[in-house]
Amino acid sequence: MSELLVKPSGHTGKVIEVTPESAGWAYVGFALHRLGSGDSVAEVTGEREVCLVLVSGTAQILAGGKDFGAVGERMSPFDGKPAAVYVPGDSDWRVEAVTDVELAVCSAPALSDKKVRLIAPDAMSQEVRGKGTNTRYVTNILPETDPTADSLLVVEVITPGGHTSSYPPHKHDQNDLPHESYLEETYYHRLNPPQGFGFQRVYTDDRSLDEVLLIEDGVTALVPKGYHPCAAIHGYDLYYLNVMAGPQRIWRFHNQAEHEWLLK
Repeated sequence: MSELLVKPSGHTGKVIEVTPESAGWAYVGFALHRLGSGDSVAEVTGEREVCLVLVSGTAQILAGGKDFGAVGERMSPFDGKPAAVYVPGDSDWRVEAVTDVELAVCSAPALSDKKVRLIAPDAMSQEVRGKGTNTRYVTNILPETDPTADSLLVVEVITPGGHTSSYPPHKHDQNDLPHESYLEETYYHRLNPPQGFGFQRVYTDDRSLDEVLLIEDGVTALVPKGYHPCAAIHGYDLYYLNVMAGPQRIWRFHNQAEHEWLLK
C-alpha cells in the first residue's frame, strides 16, 4: 500500500492518526475518532492549535473552559454544513458523543495567543467551483480570511459522481510568495453510497513522485508535495475534508501548465 494512503485502523475510537512525525513533514496533523453515543475523548493541545470538526453526529463539546453544549446537526457529511470548534495552543478539549459521532481533529503549530470559539454552520461560507463535470461544492470551515487561527486552513468539498476535483491539477509546495505558498495537506475521504470508490493522483513535474491512490470510504490521503487531482466515479459522490498548513497561512497555488487551457 502507498505510504501516502492511511486506512482506518478499526471501527471505533481513534481510527486515523497522522502526525508530522508519521507523515515526514513539519506542520499538519490529522486524527479521526469514531464515537458511539456516550463515548468521549479528551486531549490537551500543547504547542498546537486544533480545529474540531464534527463530520457527522451531535456531541457535547467543552474546550478551553467553555461549555458549548450540544454541537452538530448533520448525521452525514453529505447533508448540510458541519459544526466546528477552534481550540488554541496551551488549552484542552473534551468531546462526548450524544449520537454516533465522527470527529476530525485538525492540528498545526500554535504561534500566538488565540481564543477558543465555536464555528457554527451558519458562519461558514459556501461556494461552487468549476464548471461541467469539474463542478464541486465547497464549505469554508477555517479559510485564510478568518484571522482567528495561526496556521490551520480547513475546508470540505463534495464532488458529485462522475466529476473531478482539485482539478485542473495544482500544487502548493514552494515557498515563493506571492506566486505560490508551501502547504502540506491531508484529504479525509468519504463516499456516498459507501461501497463506491474514486481515484487521486499525487505527482510532481519531474515524476520523482507519481502515485495513483485508490480512494475508498474512510481513507486519508497525504499530499506532501506535487499536484493532487481527484476523480469520483459515476454513481458515487465524493466528500473530502482538507487540512492545510505551512510556514505562512496563505493559500497560493500553481496550476500545471499543460492543463491550464481547461480554465479558459
